[in-house]
Amino acid sequence: MSIAAAFAADKEPPFRPGAAASYPHQTSEQVTIGVDPYTSAEKVKTAFGKLDPNQYGILPVLVVIQNDSGKTLRLSGMRVEYVGRAGRVDATPARDVRYLDGVQMPSAPRPVKLGGKKNPLAAWEIEGRAFSAESLPTGNSAYGFFYFQAPLEADATIYISGIKEAATGRELLYFEVPLK
Repeated sequence: MSIAAAFAADKEPPFRPGAAASYPHQTSEQVTIGVDPYTSAEKVKTAFGKLDPNQYGILPVLVVIQNDSGKTLRLSGMRVEYVGRAGRVDATPARDVRYLDGVQMPSAPRPVKLGGKKNPLAAWEIEGRAFSAESLPTGNSAYGFFYFQAPLEADATIYISGIKEAATGRELLYFEVPLK
């Protein structure tokens, strides 16, 4: 019994983000979407432990959606893009991040791939913390990470489209939230 208690005490607390409105956000039709890029070592550690995706050219962006619209939302067709000076970058599906060999960053050397070593991007936190909600009932929120093969730029935004009302199929207006 004491071994189990000691093991549980060593575990880090579960990852719990704040409310959507506590981050840079946009509200439209009583749906609030907040975004937060995870670039600082302290924030990255809270979500990914020892793994820092930024070291491999992967920018993790937390997206929190709060639905106060009175209608269930369908998120399965949601599209999330990073918009920077070089243009738009689609989010890399979390299941594909493990196969990346790092991104050539202008200010950082390309990560060296060591023969036979497991790719650190194959850690469970990448897929386990990814945004996966297919629908969002009224009064609820959903959160998770989207991954971009891009560096964080000061004037970048996250562009989200494709959110629909589940009952009617009517698409909500797009959301464009600055990354600050």
